[in-house]
Amino acid sequence: MTINDKTQHKINKKEKKNTINIINPYNQKIIIQLEKQNIKDLKKLISNAKMGQKELIDFSSRKISNALYTAFENLKHEKKKIAKILTEETGKPIKDSIVEMDRSIETLKFSAEESKRIYGESVPLDAGLGGKGFFAFTQKVPLGLVVAITPFNYPVNLAIHKIGPAIASKNSCILKPSLKAPLAAIEMSKIISSEFPQGVLSTVLGGGSELSNELITNPNVDKITFTGSVEVGKLIASKAGMKKVSLELGGNDPLIILKDANLEKAVKGAVNGAYLFAGQVCMGVKRIIVENEIADEFLQSFKKETEKLRVGNPMNKNTDIGPLIDEEAAKIVEKSVQNMIDTGADLITGGKRKDNFYTPTILDNIDGESSIIKQELFGPVAPVIRVKDVDEAIKIANNTEFGLQAGVYTENIHNGLKVANEIIAGSVFINKQSTFRTDNMPFGGFKNSGVGKEGVKYAIDEMTKTKLIGLNLR
Repeated sequence: MTINDKTQHKINKKEKKNTINIINPYNQKIIIQLEKQNIKDLKKLISNAKMGQKELIDFSSRKISNALYTAFENLKHEKKKIAKILTEETGKPIKDSIVEMDRSIETLKFSAEESKRIYGESVPLDAGLGGKGFFAFTQKVPLGLVVAITPFNYPVNLAIHKIGPAIASKNSCILKPSLKAPLAAIEMSKIISSEFPQGVLSTVLGGGSELSNELITNPNVDKITFTGSVEVGKLIASKAGMKKVSLELGGNDPLIILKDANLEKAVKGAVNGAYLFAGQVCMGVKRIIVENEIADEFLQSFKKETEKLRVGNPMNKNTDIGPLIDEEAAKIVEKSVQNMIDTGADLITGGKRKDNFYTPTILDNIDGESSIIKQELFGPVAPVIRVKDVDEAIKIANNTEFGLQAGVYTENIHNGLKVANEIIAGSVFINKQSTFRTDNMPFGGFKNSGVGKEGVKYAIDEMTKTKLIGLNLR
């Protein structure tokens, strides 16, 4: 496999103290230089957000829904433009950027719909001592100000998964996108914010501990919703105090392929799951666990399909694999692969780096107990672990600090349900890989994969608090 379209025009990545260079990972050219915001700017945004939320609280659910529907239509109109920006700043193949925009548009539509479905319930207080003669009901009330911190890999979709539910439930929101890829998120937020009072939605661009600490600890912030690394997630949790926190911290997702699986479907799932966006996906297939009896047959087909993938210019509609986000990320993948080879793994295909690119790679005979395989690897690498039966497959799948999503391919419903019930993960799919997600499903993992759920309806639950109102009728 060769890497097409040589990287050119290397740039000097040094920047002024108050600016950030947004760099195209494909050709390493500067797309634009943006000014970072400082602590004074952030405090003003927080103040404006609190004032904006006071106006938003007076909106009817119908008015919020209509405004979100208008934003949905406007975002749909700008889909191709923002998809191009997304590809330029992340290196994501343009066909995948279009898919991300389609999902983002749908997520905003879900938010418009769910803004009319924020229900309380009646509570039978007469079921408890002293409750006879009372009528009681609950209301869902907004938290106030939600801070949304998002990563580079799905900069629009993951942002809307936080912004949409926040506004739908009458919260204001400050978005802090990744400095590696903020442009598409900024364009999207402009479209949504134009439909609401000033301060309801704003974007802060900056790094450094001072800015981050202010976002986490400011008493006017009521909730932090974060997608990113375990290290940063734990830091947020330790500093947030009494604020509500939702953390989506990545995964080491297994794909189990049992001996009775439909191999054609399993191979397709493995290819899609391991190499989507060059493996830079939190719910990507990070480990492929295969029963011995079919391992050789699976690998033969898997290798064949992997080598069909086209690596190159992400703006080309036929490209399957673009660059990683930067050369440092590619070097980390390169080092991790070499470590696995040094400890006994067999390289089946791939294993080559050029600048930010890393070729789709298959490694066989991986030791499922190795510390290397227990960690999240953000790259287009498919480690294959051979096991003797379904019980060993489940044991290996659970042998990690993560528990985001998982998949199993089998034609035996009993084995499928056994895997689904025994794997410790937020979602388990039978005859589908872990990268599957619809934007209305509850999404969030167990163990170090985080706390809380996304998916519009479920995110709204995380962004509201429950108030009980009781009426003494006696």
